Amino acid sequence: MAASEKSKAHLALLATNLFFAINFTTVKYLLSEGYIKSFSLNLVRVGVCAILLWVLYFFKPLKSKIEKKDYGRLFLCALTGIAINQLLFVKGLSLTYSIHASLLMLVTPILITIMAAFFLKEKLGWPKIIGLVLGVTGAIVLVVDRTVSSSASNPVLGDILIIVNAISYTTYFILVKPLMLKYNPIVVMRMLFSMGFFLILPFCFVQFTETDFSAFSNIAWMNILIICVLGTFLAYIFNVYGIKHLGASIAGSYIYIQPILAAIIAIIFLKESMDLQKIIAGLMIAAGVYISNKKWGNA
Repeated sequence: MAASEKSKAHLALLATNLFFAINFTTVKYLLSEGYIKSFSLNLVRVGVCAILLWVLYFFKPLKSKIEKKDYGRLFLCALTGIAINQLLFVKGLSLTYSIHASLLMLVTPILITIMAAFFLKEKLGWPKIIGLVLGVTGAIVLVVDRTVSSSASNPVLGDILIIVNAISYTTYFILVKPLMLKYNPIVVMRMLFSMGFFLILPFCFVQFTETDFSAFSNIAWMNILIICVLGTFLAYIFNVYGIKHLGASIAGSYIYIQPILAAIIAIIFLKESMDLQKIIAGLMIAAGVYISNKKWGNA
């Protein structure tokens, strides 16, 4: 691979995680300021991204006929990766701190290790077990933080929803891998967001109709634009590009910078605090992810 292509892939992954990090603050801002409710925001986010993926198709048609036998897996991916994942993420974020949510998203690689061991019978050596214990303990330390503020009305429930969201995304990650290898990833994403939109529609429609979009300020519209275009559409496109050129393991390693960026952004714009408990929990989770995913020879 050319050095320039490799550099572009690294920049794409860096941008992906920056966009995801910004999402925590932009979503939190819209919800806490009362511009929009969580399920309504979900419908806007998924719907706009689906439209943009179809617009991309008309400018650059990518045809890939999905075999009938793969539609069941595609539906499960849309259910776990779009519907459940998006609904619980935004709802959980509305109840907890954006710093909590960003740190708890780090448990995704740990959950992938656990599920790979359970379903794929992959071996769990002592380093992996130690890493899992560290990561899970860090998550527990974070969840038991019962500090309540105006921006986090129920952090415990919010944290639990974020963890369940991570479990759903982990399931999606395992299910979607064969589809991404078999078909063009952009085609798969277009199908997933289209199906996901109709899956969440019954849950989100009432809140969407109750949203007064005419009351949105310019800042609110800017946040909507950031969430839909940067934090969803481009983030997914760039992530696929990075994985294609550098591989899933390198792409996955970029997840470490996401909570750091999210915390900095939340502290600056949302005035959230980074206390010792959050720092300890974050370090434990990050260490757990690193240890459980590092290659340890014959361990």
